[in-house]
Amino acid sequence: MHAYRSHTCADLTKANEGETVRLSGWVNRIRDHGGILFIDLRDHYGITQVLCDPDSPVFASVEKLRAEWCVRIDGVVKARDASLVNPKLPTGEIEVFIRDLEVLGASDELPLMVFGDQEYPEETRLRYRYLDLRREAMQRNMVLRSDVVSSIRKRMWAQDFREFQTPIITASSPEGARDFLVPSRLHPGKFYALPQAPQQFKQLIMVSGYDKYFQIAPCFRDEDPRADRSPTDFYQLDLEMSFVTQQDVFDTVAPVVAGVFEEFGGGKKVDAPETWEQISYADSALWYGTDKPDLRNPIKMQVVSEHFAGSGFAIFAKLLEQDGTEIRAIPAPTGGSRKFCDRMNAFAQKEGLPGMGYIFWRETDGQMEAAGPLAKNIGPERTEAIRQQLGLGVGDAAFFLGGKPASFERVAGRARTVIGEELGLTDKNRFAFAWIVDFPMYEKDETTGKIDFSHNPFSMPQGGLEALKGDPLKVLGFQYDLACNGYELISGAIRNHKPEIMFKAFELAGYGEDEVRRRFGGMVNAFRFGAPPHGGCAAGIDRIVMLLADTANIREVIMFPMNQRAEDLMMGAPSEPTSDQLMELSLRVIPQE
Repeated sequence: MHAYRSHTCADLTKANEGETVRLSGWVNRIRDHGGILFIDLRDHYGITQVLCDPDSPVFASVEKLRAEWCVRIDGVVKARDASLVNPKLPTGEIEVFIRDLEVLGASDELPLMVFGDQEYPEETRLRYRYLDLRREAMQRNMVLRSDVVSSIRKRMWAQDFREFQTPIITASSPEGARDFLVPSRLHPGKFYALPQAPQQFKQLIMVSGYDKYFQIAPCFRDEDPRADRSPTDFYQLDLEMSFVTQQDVFDTVAPVVAGVFEEFGGGKKVDAPETWEQISYADSALWYGTDKPDLRNPIKMQVVSEHFAGSGFAIFAKLLEQDGTEIRAIPAPTGGSRKFCDRMNAFAQKEGLPGMGYIFWRETDGQMEAAGPLAKNIGPERTEAIRQQLGLGVGDAAFFLGGKPASFERVAGRARTVIGEELGLTDKNRFAFAWIVDFPMYEKDETTGKIDFSHNPFSMPQGGLEALKGDPLKVLGFQYDLACNGYELISGAIRNHKPEIMFKAFELAGYGEDEVRRRFGGMVNAFRFGAPPHGGCAAGIDRIVMLLADTANIREVIMFPMNQRAEDLMMGAPSEPTSDQLMELSLRVIPQE
């Protein structure tokens, strides 16, 4: 017999009755029923109930076992009485009577329980991640992650993509986040960078004549942490294709994403890729207050400025006298009660706004009536025009925010989400996808007035070189994102493969030709030798698995994540270097005051 097991803890069935078997695993829990000890023995595959009565030669040893001890048992398989069968377990028809026992690894007192679903502080879970990962939900999440990556690879290979690995130590590149720098021992005073993405390398692969590339790529960004973003490193499906348009990229990657969500989405509806909407960045901001809309929520915001211009509601009327201001309405079907309206007004105040105006429609004496402070101020004619524009009726409401869109857009987007959730309008049994297109190439810093890239700096501007001769803030790029249920899953672009357009694009963002050649010399030089038109995208593996696992915290689907302060409590990172290490790297640490 094998030294540790003849079967896993998920293998045994009634067909094994009478066999002598060997199992190894962890003590999940122990129950004492009248002197007979019942143990749920757990391994990666499942649970088998083993038991020991006083007649067993190792009964005294079994009495000493505690939760999470790692043990090997030998025993005889017996069928359970029909009344004792556990249909929830694949091994629920049998139990194993222990005849021999070996403790493979005893356990100290546990800082967190593995059995059950008790809540523990995240700091505790991350410090003892190896115990946390033993829990059933975490085992399920990590298996899901592995299966998703495997499925993605198979789907990419099926479309004639080839997987190539790109460097992990490279040069710094402006990708929109801070680099992790790596000091060079051989070149004192110089630094490598960990790649924020394989951007330049995958473009060079296209210049090298490889038509389709993909990689499950590690990426490194020194970012402030959020629930849906790792503060240090993450993995993405990175892909690039030659001789393609934007639509070609969509048609290639959408079936991969849809297939993965159909395979692992637990039966939730996944719309066919050819039905996924393509929404401009400007429209997405207007309708949803975000560039990653949750289309499970049917609410679409609208501009209603004309109904408030010159109206009796002085706050909005005066706002509209200023350039660049507007009034937006958030329809709220079925939200027509003063209690709900007051609750949403309080929400806006918590978000830092003075509040949200509202109108709700109710029936009074058989007639539809508009109610609320706004309705009284603007009068029935304007109120009725708003109702008709928004397509609302009795029992519905609408909320209003005004000013320059940048000042209220994100709050409006969050309000839309809350309204959809609270009124039960959001379809929880669906994965809703949409392509967000026509991103602006540039943005302006309101404080400094500086023009900078708003998205990927290597994108082709729509209209090419001619487009770069006008107002930079009006230049759109062949850039696109894929949004799903309120998260950005994919970001990509058709690339700028012509040096003269690249130099001009970077010039508008304050980078001279010499600096572009210094920072991106490899790519600029390559483009002089017959670069093909090319484009691609990257899909966040962690975020995809997070959605499929139905969790809002990305650390639930990463095996060994950092905490919110970008610390690894288990391994003690970041750590202080030794004096010898600093000397070897020609570095000195300046203490912070």
